[in-house]
Amino acid sequence: MNTARLNATLGGVVQGVGFRPFVHRLAHELGLGGWVQNRSGQVAIVAEGPADQLAVFVQRLQADAPPLASPQLLQQHLEAIQEARSGFSILESSAEDVADIHLPPDTHLCADCRRELFDPANRRHRYPFINCTQCGPRYTLISGLPYDRARTSMAGFPLCPACRAEYENPADRRFHAEPVACPVCGPQLRWQDQVGEPALQAALLALHNGQILAVKGVGGYHLMCDARNEAAVSRLRERKHRPSRPFAILFDETGEHGDAMLNDYLHPDSATLTLLRSPQRPIVLIPMRADCRLAPGIAPGMRRIGAMLPHSPLQALLSRDFGGPLVATSGNVSGDPIAIAPEEAEARLAHLADGFLHHNRPILRPAEDGVWQMHASTPLPIRLGRGEAAQEWRLARPLAVPTLALGGEQKVCIALGWGNRAVVSPHIGDLSHPKSLEWLQRVTGDLCRLYRVQPARIALDAHPGYRSRQWAQAQGLPLHDIWHHHAHASALCAEHPEQTEWLIFAWDGVGLGEDGALWGGEVLRGSPGHWQRVGRLRPFGLPGGEAASRECWRSAAGMLWEVSRQPPEWHPQMGLLHTAWQRGLNSPRTSAVGRLFDAASALLDICPVASFEGEGPMRLQALAETKDTAPAWPVVWRERDGLWELDWEPWLDGLLDTQLPVATRARALHLCVAQALGALVKQLALPESVCVGVAGGVFQNTLLLDLIAAHGQPVQVARRQPTNDGGLALGQLIEISALTPSCE
Repeated sequence: MNTARLNATLGGVVQGVGFRPFVHRLAHELGLGGWVQNRSGQVAIVAEGPADQLAVFVQRLQADAPPLASPQLLQQHLEAIQEARSGFSILESSAEDVADIHLPPDTHLCADCRRELFDPANRRHRYPFINCTQCGPRYTLISGLPYDRARTSMAGFPLCPACRAEYENPADRRFHAEPVACPVCGPQLRWQDQVGEPALQAALLALHNGQILAVKGVGGYHLMCDARNEAAVSRLRERKHRPSRPFAILFDETGEHGDAMLNDYLHPDSATLTLLRSPQRPIVLIPMRADCRLAPGIAPGMRRIGAMLPHSPLQALLSRDFGGPLVATSGNVSGDPIAIAPEEAEARLAHLADGFLHHNRPILRPAEDGVWQMHASTPLPIRLGRGEAAQEWRLARPLAVPTLALGGEQKVCIALGWGNRAVVSPHIGDLSHPKSLEWLQRVTGDLCRLYRVQPARIALDAHPGYRSRQWAQAQGLPLHDIWHHHAHASALCAEHPEQTEWLIFAWDGVGLGEDGALWGGEVLRGSPGHWQRVGRLRPFGLPGGEAASRECWRSAAGMLWEVSRQPPEWHPQMGLLHTAWQRGLNSPRTSAVGRLFDAASALLDICPVASFEGEGPMRLQALAETKDTAPAWPVVWRERDGLWELDWEPWLDGLLDTQLPVATRARALHLCVAQALGALVKQLALPESVCVGVAGGVFQNTLLLDLIAAHGQPVQVARRQPTNDGGLALGQLIEISALTPSCE
């Protein structure tokens, strides 16, 4: 077979990533004729020429694909022909085939576009919306697939002759770059009545004058101010009702390696810098330098700062021109979804911002910044966001019917699963805020429309009071309750489908357990759909119930009363609270390790009352990290009611020992909790086939992970999904796939 025709179909991430231009260039390089065409989530190729060149073509389609692409060869067929056609073209997209949608994420400003952005001789010099086939918005811009300009939020910006020439030139790197634009034909910045570069200069002047700005980005608005100006930072905290939660900081890429400004304030190692520079450009938690000159109010009581490098050309211009670090926090009131439209931003943020830097490129769906941290040179996610979503998963066990999973009440992401595929949304928010419920509905409808999948059932947390249940009940679909900690455990299992038996420590704040109690310190053995609780933290009553999630002293009081000790007078009506606690009135019992850490933060007077969820344990960790040694407190597991129970009572004397420095006591608590995990694993004498894992928000604590490893106990922790409640939706899909018949 000397001359042949190849018919091939490729799936995976092949749209919005420069794949068609790549195929076009490759075919010309190899002297092949034919065409390439976008279809509904796939790419179809017909190539004709010498058979040996076609073999090279097929191999290079995957081996040499653009960095943002993840092509999968779905089918190929080779047939002999007499004569090959000449010329290779990109055909108009077709949407008539069966959908196999793979939505690309937003990606950061590439090196080539960055060079052009700061090149005075380039026609896109200082243009805040510069992009190409290898960078720019995708998830927040695409209205539907196949991926063409007409199905993006750039449809309202007709190409000028110069951009049209680039778009149609196979030799140009903007060949078929759908969001391509320039100052002549593309979106523009706006500050009051100023447009373009004058608008940017007005915004920079306001920042230098200590003002707070709302700046429209790729996935929504940021609130920005000078990160060295304590007065500006304090005003932002006061206006945003955010007394102490850390702010994220935007640093410019200065110096030969792009880390000169970072190194002036923080201590990033090489692995951290690699994560900071990755295509998703997340916020990464990095230790502060001892001489850090950021405003003290940036991260009160913390030792790490959430840092990010510019991901968009607008951020690159702002950070370079400002010449110093900038606060870049979500454009919302704490807990609300991020604002994405100018009218919405001015209505919701007018009391927060002194000025607004808008632009007129529509954002079709919100995407907050992702948040990550490093542990033992391994990146661990805390929140999925822009650049990472929609995150795709291949399910080991296909779903019987298309399924929507709603996650929990806090840190909500949703997941849509069908067949052996699943996609997980970026962070939506906490459903205690009414607008978050609106976004839950909007993101659900958006994913279903984009992926052309209609769910036939809904998986959701078993808690009857979660607001997602109210919305789910109105959808008229069968509802399937998934236990909170089973979902945590199964989310970890999704990353290790080859593992068949687990022992998982599911430790978090609280979640409803099978016995109606508030779990959170559970030890589960088994596999998805077949979990058995084998251990727990010793339970105690929570005076005031839900109020204990922010008032850490309530957890401490409950623990002290549990062992007949008298707590300090944290509340003017401690006597009445004690009476209610004794009678079990609004004092549910919990086994949550998260509440244990809350209690410790109150007992040590670090954080009796938290201004945000998890503040007490975060401050406790930060203090503990300042000490290298601590006394060894007793670790006691007892069998009770058929379970191994970890007793926290032996730790109270140490926590209350004022002869020991507070930081030493904080370190000792972390040490004994880590030892307790390894002690139970040893006590259970597990077969080698059982994998030990950790799941739940407690294990965002990297000090705890370090101490577990230091005591010789290897554990698996989630590396793709957050180990906190952000991973619940994926875990719910894994659980329901195991609990119900497969589609196979």
